[in-house]
Amino acid sequence: MYEIEPTHLPSGQFAANAAWLTLAAITHNLTRAAATLAAPALNSARAATIRTRIINIAARLSSHTRAITLHLPQQWPWQQAWDDLSIAVHAT
Repeated sequence: MYEIEPTHLPSGQFAANAAWLTLAAITHNLTRAAATLAAPALNSARAATIRTRIINIAARLSSHTRAITLHLPQQWPWQQAWDDLSIAVHAT
């Protein structure tokens, strides 16, 4: 799962600890769902692998005439997984 800053836990307040735990669980579930939608090979991948391949990417955002464009790296090995995730998320 994801690392939580040690300065936040335990806070001494049950509600704050519960909020951090809830956020960590939501983050984990969203990461697993993204991996499942992106590529079948990522179904059993660790969280660090998922972050490296489809979350932490060196991309550039640009806007022109109210349209935002994401410029991904050329020859990026996980381009197909990113495209599959994008299509699944934006499906109507």
